[in-house]
Amino acid sequence: MSDAPLAAILGCAGLRPTREECALFADVRPLGFILFGRNVDSPSQVADLVGELRASAGRPDAMVLIDQEGGRVRRLGPPHWRAAPPQGVFGALYDRDPALGREAVRLNTRLLAQDLLALGIDVDCLPLADVRHPDGHDIIGDRSYGSAPEVVADLGRVCVDALLESGVLPVIKHLPGHGRALADSHKHLPVVPASRADLEAVDFSPFRALKDVVMGMTAHVVYSAIDPDRAATLSPIVVKEIIRTHIGFDGLLVTDDLSMKALNGDFTARARQSLEAGCDVVLHCNGDWDEMRAVVAGCRPLDAAGLDRVARARAVQQGPAPFDAAAAAARLEDLLAP
Repeated sequence: MSDAPLAAILGCAGLRPTREECALFADVRPLGFILFGRNVDSPSQVADLVGELRASAGRPDAMVLIDQEGGRVRRLGPPHWRAAPPQGVFGALYDRDPALGREAVRLNTRLLAQDLLALGIDVDCLPLADVRHPDGHDIIGDRSYGSAPEVVADLGRVCVDALLESGVLPVIKHLPGHGRALADSHKHLPVVPASRADLEAVDFSPFRALKDVVMGMTAHVVYSAIDPDRAATLSPIVVKEIIRTHIGFDGLLVTDDLSMKALNGDFTARARQSLEAGCDVVLHCNGDWDEMRAVVAGCRPLDAAGLDRVARARAVQQGPAPFDAAAAAARLEDLLAP
């Protein structure tokens, strides 16, 4: 068996991994895990779960991811954790005063990261570099920093830097841009008919500005001007020509959740096709036992390019830098006051 981890990030069904889940994780040794609300009860429980997952895979350095954006998308919330606002709030502040918008993003991100570090979680699926479009589905909405590509890029950079200062790895999403989608990819496959020129000028632009980010997540979106037959996650054309070449992203490329209904076909094929398209790692989130085993069957160990990208990500994972959380929370409250 290869010593490389399986090119997969997996979930588990509950507050603790079951005996069957632990046996599977020990057998396949995934690159990492992802947590959702169903996995969260209390700080001590989450910290124990993180430790159990890493132990089950035999990897003390296994990545543990979470979607902790704030607003609608948060897995940690009251009463144990702060109710962070959606990222769009910071874009609105930036529109009034760019310096204050940047400051607020930095403070908020450091506070988010501090919560994660206390639990042993070392990867946050943030920031979104998706540009909000007026006709786009609300699945992005106020999760985006705004409708101006340069603002999205600027605040995305602040967020990335603040996560790295905190010792947490960022995951930029959703490559190469989800903002124009007219459907929720959790439920349907969005098809974006915009021209390549329009996509390059607006949607792809923030990702180009942030191409050096060490991890990224794909979009389950069809861009009909580029590949009318396949969602980006499954498209060698989108991955190689757009994400890797036009955008220039050379970080670890992770699929969005393979259990989302934007994709069809059996889960083994979804995993295999994602890797064949050029993704480094597949992501399966919902903890469904049968789906997860099928995903694993379609995976392979992380290849040499993927291992190099993981090593580069780990190399920039510093910190955490000194941080006064109480002062940051007070200042952030002032900045966001009506």
